Amino acid sequence: MLNAAGQTASGITPAPASASSAPQVLVDASHVKKYFPIMGGVLRHQIGNVYAVDDVSLQIFRGEKFGLVGESGCGKTTFGRTLLRLEKATGGSVTMDGQDVLALEGKALKKMRRRMQIIFQDPYGSLNPRMPVSDIIGEGLLAQADKVNNWGDRAIRDKRVGDYLEAVGLRRDYSRRYPHEFSGGQRQRIGIARALALDPDFVVCDEPVSALDVSIQSQILNLLSDLQNQFSLTYLFIAHNLSVVQYFCDRIGVMYLGKLVEVAETDALYERPLHPYSLALLSAIPVPDPRIRKKRLVLRGDVPSPANPPSGCRFHPRCWLREKLGNPEICATTDPTLGDVGNGHLSACHFANQVTAQAAEEAASHQDVIATAAAAED
Repeated sequence: MLNAAGQTASGITPAPASASSAPQVLVDASHVKKYFPIMGGVLRHQIGNVYAVDDVSLQIFRGEKFGLVGESGCGKTTFGRTLLRLEKATGGSVTMDGQDVLALEGKALKKMRRRMQIIFQDPYGSLNPRMPVSDIIGEGLLAQADKVNNWGDRAIRDKRVGDYLEAVGLRRDYSRRYPHEFSGGQRQRIGIARALALDPDFVVCDEPVSALDVSIQSQILNLLSDLQNQFSLTYLFIAHNLSVVQYFCDRIGVMYLGKLVEVAETDALYERPLHPYSLALLSAIPVPDPRIRKKRLVLRGDVPSPANPPSGCRFHPRCWLREKLGNPEICATTDPTLGDVGNGHLSACHFANQVTAQAAEEAASHQDVIATAAAAED
């Protein structure tokens, strides 16, 4: 609710809504790469690379909640950190409102950092246990202080900290407490307040609810949704819980071994996935009805090493569809591009038109009985 001055109850003026109804690209990542060197030998020279993020292109529209999902180690967190310059990109470009983020230095980079923030996964490790909440949230304000915002003034800074504590559902006097005095959900709210205190446009949410109890997860998700509407935020929501992503996100990107394999609107992806890996992930979602027996599509083998990814399509050694089609050679020799297969639905599969629920059911019916039983126990 707004008061006569156009402010919320916490005293924070919400950002104005965009006048244009057409989606505007806020963050444009093009061919982003992030390789980590592997050092070895007596002289500790580079003997290889870990291809954490390998040629990922993605557009995130202003005001949307974009979900990024995949197995652990697929590179989704590294991609988010690379967008924010927390990791130095090996290649590619990232623009925000048309400004090249990776080329910024000095004061220009410092100014851009105010517009891009992150909410970390671990609400315990991300807060300094030796600092009170006022200093944890106010640290970024102090670093970005200038003559215009006067955040260097302790009174102004403390008032802003209190305003954002109220915005995330905490009391103003909590600013004098230390992190060990709070529960996990309260700590994550402090982390959210820290991210929002600088008035960002773009926020990377790095699995912000995975370390919380299920009952607290829904509270944090609803809070993030309310804050987005209040402050006109844009989210990159990184997660591995597909049910959470379905509830929270507008569009979803699926990553596998450093590559983006599918991008679609949430409803379209869950109704008709067009990549065999996405369909396998969705088959693992439990059905909340004990009368329905759902057979999971089990992927064979382990995820290949990102230091030595397979040639061609990186999913082909585990692909159930390739096996069903008689192991066509193109899957092992040619890396498929992420292309539009209709209505803005992107898929990186040579045989995307053959990814159907019926084909998955046939593959599941012929899979190993022991593997199916083991998957049911997971």
